[in-house]
Amino acid sequence: MTPKSSTNVPPKVVFFDAMGTLFGLQSSVGKIYQQHALKYDVKVDAKLLDRAFSESFKSAPPLAFNSTELGTIEAQEFAWWKNVVETTFAQVNALETFSNFTDFFLEIYTYFATKDPWYVFSDIVPCLEKWQDRGIELGVISNFDSRLNQVLKVLELDHYFTSITISSVAGSAKPEPNIFKIALNKHGFVAEQAWHIGDSFIEDYQGAKNAQINSFWLNRNSVSLNIENQLPNLSSLG
Repeated sequence: MTPKSSTNVPPKVVFFDAMGTLFGLQSSVGKIYQQHALKYDVKVDAKLLDRAFSESFKSAPPLAFNSTELGTIEAQEFAWWKNVVETTFAQVNALETFSNFTDFFLEIYTYFATKDPWYVFSDIVPCLEKWQDRGIELGVISNFDSRLNQVLKVLELDHYFTSITISSVAGSAKPEPNIFKIALNKHGFVAEQAWHIGDSFIEDYQGAKNAQINSFWLNRNSVSLNIENQLPNLSSLG
């Protein structure tokens, strides 16, 4: 769908969401958990794990902390994710079947910082190169943790971005306006000079819009006719 808002004036900076926008998972979270759990002789249905993870993730508090010390933040990230994964396996009555859940979680946590679970969407690199060639600054705004820096590096995307703003470090998570303001300040631009692109309607599209940033909803799976600035892919943005 062609965006309804005016895009005649090029932005000074374009921000992207990370997971689901720049890159996605090769297989579902449940399937990944299932495969790794088998190494610990724990057998669980992947679909049940997917549903349990979705519920656990949605019910967790925002992945944002008040600390300014990276070491402390990393410890808080680890504990946050461990709680999510523990809750996931508890919901499918499999938590107590692990002989050492901490070892299992450490393996999972490390795995998601590698290249193996991820793939880059095919429309991403051409779009980033096009805007970079035009002199437009690029940034990432993500409700992720500090492992994102490593993920972007192993996916060979890090060199495109001038800034990476992560909720756990920023102390604010999308859709809160403050995380968008923090990202803008890194570039020295005002909201009217920026675009934001992301796959979440609430966190990305509405969040950026409420921060007065020209917002685009990257909706690869379907089309909602009553939503402006909706994109089936990045190529459609021009």
